Amino acid sequence: MSRISDRIVVATQNNGKTVEFRHAFAKLGIQVQSMADYPDLPDIVEDGSTFAENARKKARTVGEALQIPVLADDSGLCVDALEGAPGVYSARYAGEGAADADNNAKLLTALSGQRMDTTGSALPVGVEGLSPGRFVCALALYDPATGQFIEAEGTMDGIIVNKPAGEGGFGYDPLLWVPEYGKTVAQLTKDEKQQIGHRGRALSRLLSLLD
Repeated sequence: MSRISDRIVVATQNNGKTVEFRHAFAKLGIQVQSMADYPDLPDIVEDGSTFAENARKKARTVGEALQIPVLADDSGLCVDALEGAPGVYSARYAGEGAADADNNAKLLTALSGQRMDTTGSALPVGVEGLSPGRFVCALALYDPATGQFIEAEGTMDGIIVNKPAGEGGFGYDPLLWVPEYGKTVAQLTKDEKQQIGHRGRALSRLLSLLD
């Protein structure tokens, strides 16, 4: 695997993910670029059945196009009461091009009538837990010079709640309650999210493999 020096390209057009990667790599003195910096890249159809498959496909496609090592992420929300849905369809749960608000609304509709035991979870008054759930992140770093991947995965468990809270983050962050912090993912600071979040945990494991 070629050495990451002072720059890395992340195969994503999701601004929220780009912000998180920039925050993480800034501590290492590494500049992060995304697919937005390379408008002529080929389209990528995320048709894998797992997060890992999609991450590998994105990393390979962009890495071969640019001929430099590329890091790709595929992540989403898996809800127990929905048998793991929305899963790999998280970003387009409410349809192609769906906004975060649309996906969140569909999720709450799908969980209508669901309730779980939230004893000890310290939920605010008026907020109900609907189902256990977790964010999952698969990372794949691809080097076109060798055709090799380095891969890592991270998860963050929590409770899907019936009322969104928090202005930070993106996606389903306002709906996943983290009991040990007493807040939703959207209410975590960037450093807290980096420490316990699925993407932060996956990245920590990936960097340890590079070391």
